[in-house]
Amino acid sequence: MSYSDSGNAWRNDGAAQPHAYDPYQHPELFRGVATRRVFAFLIDMVVISVPVILGYIFIALFGVVTLGIGWALFWLAWPASVIWAIVYYGACIGGPSSATVGMRIMDLELRTWYGAPGYFVLGATHAVLFWVTVSFLTPFIVLIGLFNGRRRLLHDFVLGTVVINNSVRAPVAQTARTW
Repeated sequence: MSYSDSGNAWRNDGAAQPHAYDPYQHPELFRGVATRRVFAFLIDMVVISVPVILGYIFIALFGVVTLGIGWALFWLAWPASVIWAIVYYGACIGGPSSATVGMRIMDLELRTWYGAPGYFVLGATHAVLFWVTVSFLTPFIVLIGLFNGRRRLLHDFVLGTVVINNSVRAPVAQTARTW
């Protein structure tokens, strides 16, 4: 069943949109992705940790200068660290490169299953879902990536994302959904 009204169209003909990146037609998009994701993650942890460590050092020194009163700010450090990590992932994946700093260094890019670039909410949700799944299912999220052609992890399946090699990516002419 289809309806078209001067350019506004909706479809319900049962046809599913195919994946934009097929590992059998373009294996070069997924070659080495799993290993490079590990190194990208480690680089991102360093990038996230440096401001957090500097914040803790500042609070410690501020507490010394204020004779212990400034140490009350330590209760803000943990929530601020979590917010910083979520904003970092959201801003980086929502940026023009659709990749965090670590992913850019390792020449990786996050895309939706239909080929659109990442956006802020997707990046933030990707980070939160990653940490939740790692907390409860640590070995299983990595094992899932070893047994599928796109090297997708558990949170990639849930969010409908795929990580590809950026240097060999063929452009896909679709934009992200806005709804």
